Amino acid sequence: MEKKTYDDDVVNEPSMRDIVVKQMQERGVSLEEIAELTYNLQAKYIKELSFDTCLEHVERVVTKREVQNAILTGLELDKMAERGDMSEPLKTMLLEDYGLYGIDEVLALAIVNVYGSIGFTNFGYVDKVKPGIIKKIDEEGKQEGRCNTFLDDIVGAIAAAAASSVAHRYA
Repeated sequence: MEKKTYDDDVVNEPSMRDIVVKQMQERGVSLEEIAELTYNLQAKYIKELSFDTCLEHVERVVTKREVQNAILTGLELDKMAERGDMSEPLKTMLLEDYGLYGIDEVLALAIVNVYGSIGFTNFGYVDKVKPGIIKKIDEEGKQEGRCNTFLDDIVGAIAAAAASSVAHRYA
């Protein structure tokens, strides 16, 4: 039996990048919204920065397999909590985005870690301030009964990693 892969060269199979982008879209997040966060993180440091450049760097981040694995894992944990497919007390901690549960940030740091210290500081900022789509994810998730415990940190981590990528390119 052949091993099923998700590499980009497999004909008629979605790429892993396509899978993670689709799953994020199903949860209400587009790469463009993440690129907007990236732009806002770096625009004051790089005067000639464009939105398209930020989107390019967000795309670059989500094509990395380590990042894709973190995205898939976090989104699946959110969905499992919503469906009730996990036991207590973990289910309640995720559904309520319990403040002392820090594994969501730890998973997000796996994304940021790929891009160095600028990514770490940017992630800390967006995690605390919750700008743009992150605030929307946080608020709408609670109103609609969705679990976005991992999603908001994943989005922040992708934006922070892309901002770090931008900074390294233009430094």
